[in-house]
Amino acid sequence: MSQDHIPLDDIHPSKRELDRVPHPSHRHAAPSAPWPWVDIDDEVDPKQLECIEPPIPAICDHSPERCNNCWKGYPQSRFPNWTERQVRKAKIYDAVHNYPTNKPCICYRVDVNDQGFFTHPDEIIAEHGDEERTWYDMIHEQRPDDTRLRAFFIENLSGPVLQMLGTKYNIEPFFWSSSLNWIPSRFQEEIKNKVGDHITISLTFLHSMSDLEAIQFVANRSTDSVHEASTLLGSQNIDTQSPLILYSNKRLLVLDLLSVHLIRNINGSTIISFHPTLNIPATTAPFLHERIRFAGQSVYWQSMFQKSQDPTLVLLTFIWHTMYAWDEALDHLYEHICSLESRVISTAEMPITKELHVIRAHHLHYISLLDHYTKHINFIKNTPNPAMDSLSEEDRLKSARLLKRECDNLMNEIERLQNELDTQERRLKNVMDLVFSSVNITDSRYMRDMTTVAVRDSAAMKQISYLTMVFLPASFASAIFGMNVIEINPQGGTALTTLSQYIALTLPLTIATVWIIIAFQSKHIFPEGTSFYKRLGWPILIIDVISRKRLGGRLRDQPLGAEMVEL
Repeated sequence: MSQDHIPLDDIHPSKRELDRVPHPSHRHAAPSAPWPWVDIDDEVDPKQLECIEPPIPAICDHSPERCNNCWKGYPQSRFPNWTERQVRKAKIYDAVHNYPTNKPCICYRVDVNDQGFFTHPDEIIAEHGDEERTWYDMIHEQRPDDTRLRAFFIENLSGPVLQMLGTKYNIEPFFWSSSLNWIPSRFQEEIKNKVGDHITISLTFLHSMSDLEAIQFVANRSTDSVHEASTLLGSQNIDTQSPLILYSNKRLLVLDLLSVHLIRNINGSTIISFHPTLNIPATTAPFLHERIRFAGQSVYWQSMFQKSQDPTLVLLTFIWHTMYAWDEALDHLYEHICSLESRVISTAEMPITKELHVIRAHHLHYISLLDHYTKHINFIKNTPNPAMDSLSEEDRLKSARLLKRECDNLMNEIERLQNELDTQERRLKNVMDLVFSSVNITDSRYMRDMTTVAVRDSAAMKQISYLTMVFLPASFASAIFGMNVIEINPQGGTALTTLSQYIALTLPLTIATVWIIIAFQSKHIFPEGTSFYKRLGWPILIIDVISRKRLGGRLRDQPLGAEMVEL
């Protein structure tokens, strides 16, 4: 079977772990917290507490005479407050020391010059074991004089490259911790008036992909053979960190990550785009590198890049990529909800309710992600670039207007997506109500049919009971005469009873049984409140009714019981 025709249900069960992104620990996402990545029960490191060294070490100039590969001590070499315990808890330790070595780290690169043109698209390959050369190339890189911004897109991030980037650009470890743990975060640091600052944007967004893309991703990342008996991404349970499978249009809604660190500097800015290497199909470094370069070919964006030197506008092209992903994903989700409505109208199936609850749980999670999205846009809008203060007032105001306009455009799109999610939420609720109503109607019909069957069975049993009542005295009499009791049968089994004796006993018993049974049927024959003694005289009452009818000339086709009730 070719890879292109692997059905959705034929992926090996061992690949089910490809589906889940880390659950973010939001309480560790605040860089301004006095004790980053320390829990209440954690002990304070006594060595750090008693250290007499300054909290902020002097910046290394990376010269061959003074620098002895200072990058190897990152992040503690630049940020001593990040002890080993905190580095481990933030997952930075694993990223530095336990990274995969079978593939090289690739940094895709593109420059933006003073005219706003995107130039020099190339890549830097950092092979494992060749860290000395990589560090030398990094600290001795020469940018063209007209370069306004250089963007890096990191694929297969290795520990040494993480340390080198963090050391060269003096990156706060919170960028790596929020990226590695998928924590939505936004913060500004290293603020220097008329020089620049550092800002970090880390947000989770929704990404739609076809099942074929997911199958190819699984096949490329695993050597296990294709097996039977499972779905591509496991069973559909309520787990908002897992992809949502849309069976109607063969799409998967996957959580994706945009994590960028923008160093805004009057002498040349830098954007570092982090791309996780987890077992999920997310936006890759070469893909985003290509899209950002393609945005540079847009007349709309080129006009802004030429009018403004603010590198924040380039950052907004990253944000617009996530906006398009959101729009496409919600469109596919809407198609799936419409198909569910059609299924519910045509048939009522209880398994649909589980799928609806799964979708609604993801839906609520998407609403919270869009809320974070709004906060990120407001943060970018309200965090001006300090380097722009060195420009003339006219240029500064022009750049500010452009930035505000684009942020407002993004906010309008977010509001539209929020309205769309709100509409889908109401549609989901209507579908769920329709499912429950259909199921209740089906159950009520079933109960009504069962009641009809029960009533019919009850009438049949009553007829059988009446028939049994007629034969009960005869059976009783035959049992009596058949008893091997000396008072009844002194001859011990010799037949002494005649037919006339049997009839003489059976007939009175039968009449008495019928008489008593009819006397007890007060609800059907006698008027309400008739005493038991009057009911015992029911033959007399019947004769009296018949006589009255004949004497009064009122012979009618009326039930006897109804006539007696009338009397």
